[in-house]
Amino acid sequence: MNMDTGNNYRLVSALFLRLLGVIYLIAFFSIATQILGLAGSQGILPFAQKLASVNAPGVSDYLRLPTLFWLNSSDAALSGAAWSGCAAAVLIILGRRQRAALVVAYVLYLSIYHACQPFMNFQWDGLLLESGFLAIFLTPRSRVLVLLFRWLLFRLRFMSGLSKLTSGDPTWSGLTALNYYFQVQPLPTPLAWYANQLPEWLLKTGTAGTLFVELVVPFMMFLPRRWRFAAAWLTILWQVLIILTSNHNWINFLTIALCLFLFDDQALEKKTPSWLKAKLATERVPSGSAPAAIRVATGALAATILLASAGHFWELIKMQPVTGPMGKVLDYAEAYRVVSSYHVFPTMKTQRIELELVGSIDGKDWRRYEFKYKPGDLTRRPPVVIPFQPRLDWQMWFVTLGPVHLPWFYEFLQGLLRNSPAVTALLKNNPFPDEAPRYIRVYAYRYEFTDAEERARTGQWWKRQSLGSFSPLPWVER
Repeated sequence: MNMDTGNNYRLVSALFLRLLGVIYLIAFFSIATQILGLAGSQGILPFAQKLASVNAPGVSDYLRLPTLFWLNSSDAALSGAAWSGCAAAVLIILGRRQRAALVVAYVLYLSIYHACQPFMNFQWDGLLLESGFLAIFLTPRSRVLVLLFRWLLFRLRFMSGLSKLTSGDPTWSGLTALNYYFQVQPLPTPLAWYANQLPEWLLKTGTAGTLFVELVVPFMMFLPRRWRFAAAWLTILWQVLIILTSNHNWINFLTIALCLFLFDDQALEKKTPSWLKAKLATERVPSGSAPAAIRVATGALAATILLASAGHFWELIKMQPVTGPMGKVLDYAEAYRVVSSYHVFPTMKTQRIELELVGSIDGKDWRRYEFKYKPGDLTRRPPVVIPFQPRLDWQMWFVTLGPVHLPWFYEFLQGLLRNSPAVTALLKNNPFPDEAPRYIRVYAYRYEFTDAEERARTGQWWKRQSLGSFSPLPWVER
């Protein structure tokens, strides 16, 4: 692993921490507006009930479920943690009491992460926590931390590519993944419709390019400077293309921020505006040597990350979980999100199934629930919501993929039958503002993008085909 000599990461460190603060702010603000509907007392999966179900919790329970909400899991505590996280993020951005703010932001987000399962069981949440934890120990003199950030970026990218190979998915091996991706992804942007109209040869080229950027480019991250710079720019280019066509919240922005560690101060000095350099000069991470405790913790952290990373790679290649002592290491590493496994779209859906919910009071008059962002109305243009993360709309994408997602979905329907204000606030409309419905029906539809001729003729972005009732839960009543 090539490293430059000299103290060349002061500007890199300062700029990264500011960007991390921005991403923390986005993440905390996003969940603050949704947390009561997801995990509050009247939400879909009340976290207080989960904690109350643990009889006489002991040390092992606290260690395996690290969250401040063991102390207080009220609605006020949930909201307060999210808004306090916003305040910590602002301090990180301003460079005020930065190390303490980084600790607070990590602890609060980890607590919320566990409180809002399964709605926060996403790779970008793990990536933010892992990045945030490393940032606590970041000093510009620590070559170990710079390498750990590069190792994080390498794992994020290479594991995503490796998972596409080990999954055996024919759309990746046959270079047809992008033939489907733009219309089957959870929340496409308007540009995804245009990308879906591209000729097949170009879509296949894009699929091959994705595999190259994920499988080959990551190894360039540990080569001399020019190779690292090339790896950074290729990674950034791919992230920008994803941002243009996909509402993948802040993961692509965080990936771009991590690319800073592939550069050094000499490279950034030429590209950073003078006003920003002057601003950062007063907020840079202290140039002195890190305290002895930080140096010891950094060494232990590096050993843990490398050990857990080896376990994750073993699981990915062998396609089976690690057991024994190594399995316990992975369990704790993942509980605290110090090390995560990454696998972005290892398999590609070839059709988009959307669920439509309708309710009724008398079983005769049926009214439709509308979601804020996911496809529904055929004439509605796909929204641009990045970097916001609409948790319910994203989670709905997974319901048809397997029974593991049905328990929370059933509780969501029960929330609608209760006419819970916290739950209905997550939707675009509540067709029953005065009286709760007695029945809920669930219908399934196959959605596809229209082509240019159909859109010009009908004004529709989507077309759909009815698949009938959603068989696992066709009818729910109170």
